[in-house]
Formats: sequence, structure tokens, C-alpha cells
Amino acid sequence: MPGPKRVLMWDRLRNWLKTAKSVCPSDEAKEFRLDNLEKEINALESEFSGEDQCIGFCHNDLQYGNIMIDEETKALTIIDYEYASFNPIAFDISNHFCEMAADYHSEEPHILDYTKYPDLDERKRFVQTYLSSSGEEPDAEKIKDLMNNIEKYTLASHLVWGLWGIISEHVNDIDFDYMEYARQRLAQYWLKKPEILSCRVDDE
Repeated sequence: MPGPKRVLMWDRLRNWLKTAKSVCPSDEAKEFRLDNLEKEINALESEFSGEDQCIGFCHNDLQYGNIMIDEETKALTIIDYEYASFNPIAFDISNHFCEMAADYHSEEPHILDYTKYPDLDERKRFVQTYLSSSGEEPDAEKIKDLMNNIEKYTLASHLVWGLWGIISEHVNDIDFDYMEYARQRLAQYWLKKPEILSCRVDDE
């Protein structure tokens, strides 16, 4: 894609936090700890940005409804580039993994089931296949590094879509419980943050 490969995610998070604060009444802002989130965003940016990571043109919303497959040819088509931008590829993959917790065609489409989050073996197969698509077989270190980065960027994914849910509750008329969705995403952020920032995928 043309243009400078500048990561957009952190600016988007800060802009969406500002918007969320402007539309939320004080009780909601307190419930979602919005006054703490700028510090969290800054800390994540500082923690992640210093690492050697691949920046690419990312979809940023790789949930299953945006991935089409031709049943005859098995060709994949990605649709809905509304949120696309340059970002770390680890963020795009982490967001795809997080979306595996969702079933938007259920009777309660806002409910997320994180037992469906891919386990270590499934994540490793995905990463190995992704890296092999270049035509070169990746070494174990490259696989491990990308897996570690993906797990860390799940935290950014939870913040992005948590803020999206808060804002959407106040600006959209679609029949979807955006607030409960936001609660689940931000609860996962606070739950997973200590574990993710202290852990690394081990060599096997």
C-alpha cells in the first residue's frame, strides 16, 4: 500500500478515549475507569513500540463476518476495510484470535466466550502457516517472537473494541448490547494484563 508505514493504533485509541469521555455520563466513565485508560494506552505504547516488529497494512477487524470463502475454489476474500491502516501485523492477528470468542449470529451476539480463544498449539500452527506463506520456512525463534507479540497485542485489541462499544452505545441504533460487549472486552484487559506482560512463549 502507498503512503508512510506509520502505526495508527495508538492515535486511534487516544481519539476514541477522548470521544468515549465526551459521550459518557460520569457513572459510566467511572465504571469503565476511563480516567485510567490514557495511562494504560501510554504504557502499552511504550512497552510494545521499542520491539523489532513487522509493520504492514492491516485490516484491523478480522472477525469471521469479514472473511468470505468461495465454497468451490476455496478462495478467500477479505471485506469491510473501514478500520484498515498500517499497524503491527501482530495486532491484526491478535484481533483475529480475540474475535474467535464471538458468535454474532447467536441469540445473544454480544456475549463472548473466551474458552474459544485458540490454544497454544492452534496459535502456533496459525503463525507457522502465516510466516510460511512467504515461501520460506520460519525458524523457531521467529515463530516464538511473533507469538509473544500477538499475545501482548490482545491487550490493545481489548482496549480498542472496549472503547468502540462504549461509543457505539451512544451513537448507534442497532439492536446490539454494546455496553455489555464493552464490559467484557475491558474486563478481559484488566484480567489478562498481569499474565500477558509477565509471560513469554517458551522454546519447545
